[in-house]
Amino acid sequence: MTDQLWAILAVVLVVLVAGGAALTSGLRRRRPPSLPEERAESGVLTEEPQDTATLERPPATDAPAPEAPAVTTERPAPVAGRMVRLRERLSRSGTIGRSILSVLSRETLTEEDWEEIEETLLLADVGIGPTTELMDRLRTRVQVLGSKDTATVRDILREELVQLVDPTMDRSLHTAKGVGDDGEPHPATVLVVGVNGTGKTTTVGKLARVLVAEDLDVVLGAADTFRAAAADQLQTWGERVGVRTVRSDREGADPAAVAFDAVRAGRESGADVVVVDTAGRLQNKADLMGELGKIKRVISRQAPVSEVLLVLDATTGQNGLRQAQVFADVVDVTGIVLTKLDGTAKGGIVIAVQRELGVPVKLVGLGEGADDLAPFVPEEFVDALLS
Repeated sequence: MTDQLWAILAVVLVVLVAGGAALTSGLRRRRPPSLPEERAESGVLTEEPQDTATLERPPATDAPAPEAPAVTTERPAPVAGRMVRLRERLSRSGTIGRSILSVLSRETLTEEDWEEIEETLLLADVGIGPTTELMDRLRTRVQVLGSKDTATVRDILREELVQLVDPTMDRSLHTAKGVGDDGEPHPATVLVVGVNGTGKTTTVGKLARVLVAEDLDVVLGAADTFRAAAADQLQTWGERVGVRTVRSDREGADPAAVAFDAVRAGRESGADVVVVDTAGRLQNKADLMGELGKIKRVISRQAPVSEVLLVLDATTGQNGLRQAQVFADVVDVTGIVLTKLDGTAKGGIVIAVQRELGVPVKLVGLGEGADDLAPFVPEEFVDALLS
């Protein structure tokens, strides 16, 4: 009995020992991988997992961030000689000269021929007064001459047209800096006015290029606050030649306040010239014309207005004269800028507008190019008409 008991106990012991070994083996298989610290403690050298995102990032450096590319400004074309360079374009206005010259060169001049000359002058918007004056002179000189030589007749016609355009008028832009009552220098201030559609804002941009070409420091004032596009357009013109534009971020802001700020900015920066663009307005709108007078008065608190330039479309003819007269009454126009002179046969408007206002044409627009604004030279203008 004792032997059997011991045998049973031995079998049970063997079973327990085998089960414990199996259980231990299973636990080892299910145990999670050792953490890096545990592996190190166990004496097994392992590499710590690397962050793949860290590997993909470029190494940090102390090098400065790349600078934004500098804005490249343009250098406007020289002002001298523009009328000569653009003579071919201006000669498109030359119907007046060619027509008169062809009639005067005929073997005999009848009364119908003289009427044809007179009609040509009137159609070219020379005006009744200047036309009558020119006709009288031509009749007398051609009859006295008694010759129909083309070159001689052309010289006579040229002399008479130059006299009508009047080369004695002061056509310089008054851009000299002045000194205020406080003894401080102030920039010359140019106020640009005109009706809608004459190319006024574009003219202001081109005028800035003319002044920059003369090595003058310019500030532009975007006082056309009724159209945000006008301020944007003017600022673009300024940026192209490195000129600052003072504007309001609020559409419909007081244009006089913007003009005042522009002149003040010009004083503070030591600029030579401040050019103020204004909104186009019809000459028969009394409130808008009154606002123009207010702009001029407000500007004068900072600096006297050196020039008031009226922009006229050369293609409008006699209607442009009526516009000019109203503007002259409100803001004392000192000079005329004729735009679109290259695309019209009405070159006589130069003579008519000067006679009507007693104000010189100072600048002419001869095309759509950025540098197609030229100081007006009477002799070169007449030569282009007769070319």
